[in-house]
Amino acid sequence: MLRELESRNSAGRSPRRWALTRCEAVMRDVCESFEAELHRFNGEGDHVHPLVHYPPKVALSKLANSLKGVSSRYLRAEYTGRINRIGTGSVFWSPSYFAGSCGGAPLSIVKDYIENQKHPA
Repeated sequence: MLRELESRNSAGRSPRRWALTRCEAVMRDVCESFEAELHRFNGEGDHVHPLVHYPPKVALSKLANSLKGVSSRYLRAEYTGRINRIGTGSVFWSPSYFAGSCGGAPLSIVKDYIENQKHPA
């Protein structure tokens, strides 16, 4: 199943380019541990857009929880000074996420949408 997940930063702040680059790498590793594939990744404003293909045996809620939890732990550990200055408090991601199935749209359209999100400065 191919889905686009959207996760918002709890502070509503723009993820920095360095954070997006590292977040993508961490989320790619998490996907591999679920036998899933991160097709595309981008961020805009206060959220990220990972396009993930995952097997039917994987519960979407567990995948989303791991993507958010693992990325939060790694980003906080590796960028303590920068993350704390962003002002996210004790929570990096909001507790919610959006997942949309992309089965009806051509994959090229979904990939273009994700790639054309505005990058933070």
